[in-house]
Amino acid sequence: MIGRFITRLLPQRFKKTPRIYSAPQHNIRADALDETALTVVRRLQGAGFQAFIVGGAVRDLMLGRRPKDFDIATDATPEEIKPLFRRAFIIGRRFRLVHVHTGHDVIEVSTFRSAQTDEEATDEHGRLLSDNVYGTQAEDAMRRDFTINALYFDPETEEVWDYVGGVNDVRAYRLKLIGPPVTRYREDPVRMLRAVRLAAKLGLTLAPTSEAPLTKLAALMRNIPPARLFEETQKLLLSGNAQETVAQVRRYQLLPSFDALLNTPAAERFAAIALAHTDARLKIGKTVSPAYLFAALLWPAVIRDRDANLATNMKPAPAFIAAMDTALEEHAKMLAVPRRFQGIIREIWSLQPRFEQRQGQRPYRLLEQPRFRAAYDFLCMRAESREVPQELSEWWEKFQDADADARKALLATAPKPEAGSSPRPRRRRKKRQNGKIATSA
Repeated sequence: MIGRFITRLLPQRFKKTPRIYSAPQHNIRADALDETALTVVRRLQGAGFQAFIVGGAVRDLMLGRRPKDFDIATDATPEEIKPLFRRAFIIGRRFRLVHVHTGHDVIEVSTFRSAQTDEEATDEHGRLLSDNVYGTQAEDAMRRDFTINALYFDPETEEVWDYVGGVNDVRAYRLKLIGPPVTRYREDPVRMLRAVRLAAKLGLTLAPTSEAPLTKLAALMRNIPPARLFEETQKLLLSGNAQETVAQVRRYQLLPSFDALLNTPAAERFAAIALAHTDARLKIGKTVSPAYLFAALLWPAVIRDRDANLATNMKPAPAFIAAMDTALEEHAKMLAVPRRFQGIIREIWSLQPRFEQRQGQRPYRLLEQPRFRAAYDFLCMRAESREVPQELSEWWEKFQDADADARKALLATAPKPEAGSSPRPRRRRKKRQNGKIATSA
């Protein structure tokens, strides 16, 4: 209560009245909301606080989409929110908010913020270092990133509150920054990635004033902490429109790592196939492993480095292992890939040469590998990109589904790998015969 009292005593930096759209003026209804989110809103309102569904959920509902998350904004501080719920946790340092846990659901509740104006609020590049000054709903709307993300929906009255013209921008399928674009991008350079991702994902047109500074300010992306950069990169790759998003990111030079990795026609072709498969899986509700996707993006670098190693007369197996090491130690840093994914990536890569070994017990042993399915899907992408023969992926498709007799027939007809393409065979064990050592036949 003390925090709210102090906030109300502070002079307001500005006063702005929202345009309020009643139920007949928009297409959102309370029964379209998640029941858990409705419960949280009603409990906050019942305790005497303002509470609204805010941001992407309102935007998506207006666009006729099913929101993935339902976030809530309120005038209650984190300390006032927490006691209202049995399982609520205050999280964050740069931006303190509350996670309310109900069953398997987590609802994010944030307190209305106002823009920070002191010199210590930003670094030398203009990036915000903290964001914990509480304010009014109007101030909260003005400090959000895009107009279409600054809409507030009250489930009780079914009203949409709009301080920044977001409803008109939703209707016009327009993505527009709130405030001076250069300043807003400097406050948080990740907004540039977010602008490109949202425009591609939602089929929006980026407003000219919001688009103009992108290439000029792209260098600011170098100041983003690796963990956050990976999180945002993962979002754009798993947006469901990764092909278009990556094309736009490269157009504005926001992530030089993409250009470094996709700098040949073969690399671009393989990445396009991987991203198309990812988008297709997401559209039908299937999951996608981030490790698998990053393995695909880094694979062209593995091939380039392997070929470079072979050109120095390095043998195939060591050349491939050294190329994997280089990709994970150097190229993965450009995408800020966490180490927890790198083990999975290496497993998928390491199994690729083994698909060419189709004699004896080797195919059976490969089928038993925990990562076989992911590695096989990876092989299919390689075949689709014409890196390996289509016959190879078709043979493995038949072999894994065949019965014992059919597998024997497939093994009998399988071609032997080309000389030098397979790892060096293991040396035969030596047996003792009459006190002498002889090589086993």
